[in-house]
Amino acid sequence: MAIMLGIIVVLLVVCFFGVGNYFYNYALKANDEKEFLEGNPHLEQSTAVIASVAEAAEQADTQFELSHPPKSVSIVSDDELKLKLHANLFENEEETSKWVIVAHGYTGEAADMTRYVRHFYEQGFNVVAPDLRGHGQSEGEYIGMGWHDRMDMLQWIDQITEKDPNAQIALFGISMGGATVMMTSGEDLPSNVKVIVEDCGYATVSDVFIYQLKDLFGLPEFPVMQAANMVTKVRAGYELYEASAVKQVAKSTTPMLFIHGDADTFVPYQMLDEVYDAAKVEKEKLVIPGAGHGEAEKVDPELYWDTVWGFVGKYM
Repeated sequence: MAIMLGIIVVLLVVCFFGVGNYFYNYALKANDEKEFLEGNPHLEQSTAVIASVAEAAEQADTQFELSHPPKSVSIVSDDELKLKLHANLFENEEETSKWVIVAHGYTGEAADMTRYVRHFYEQGFNVVAPDLRGHGQSEGEYIGMGWHDRMDMLQWIDQITEKDPNAQIALFGISMGGATVMMTSGEDLPSNVKVIVEDCGYATVSDVFIYQLKDLFGLPEFPVMQAANMVTKVRAGYELYEASAVKQVAKSTTPMLFIHGDADTFVPYQMLDEVYDAAKVEKEKLVIPGAGHGEAEKVDPELYWDTVWGFVGKYM
């Protein structure tokens, strides 16, 4: 009987870690294809996106890329992994102490952020666009979901202030990049960081994974998330349940603009109020009607950028 119980326990443990490992590889292992993003109905382009406006913006982006090749810069992560992390640097033609760090989304890279880089550059900013760990040209075998990336953001901030002690810095991020800048907001930031803009970032890593788990697999939180959390702790060095934008924003002292599309079903629109309500700083909320995930700028670019510059301009 004791032997049988022992065998059952071993099998349960093996299954537990097997499940956790599967979902870790599925969602967090860098450089693996994320098949659930292909054809995902939550990421389909909204009918609210105006084709003529989008085409003109894409042409402007292409022209910007041709006329403003970036400089490649790097840092080494300040942890035991010592990852070489890459960023694109766009130094403005006009001498300026205005800087922005622009963070991309899940499975993206700095090269995807041309639209946002261009708009900040045209407003007289120097722009740093990092490849978050495990993305683009940056090293890393796992996706940090913004949690470890927040510490890397501190190093990018330090690199800017070393180069320009008078720098006035904005942080901007979209989707996972939005979560990254929110998570960064709760750290001890230098006074150079004046304002933060987040676009469609999630409230917590665990909540967005629980939502996706139910949506994609019809599975409950327990025991799958507990298994994935344990494997993530072992393989990536952080816990899914600790990575909270809500808790970080609650500690922030930096003015923050929160943006979300009300048709976002990938990072649910309802998460906007969670992070906005947690903020105890000077803040503003922008909701773009009809915009899906990451589409706010595309659906109503005029309102989007007018709001961004109106808010950022108060502090820089």
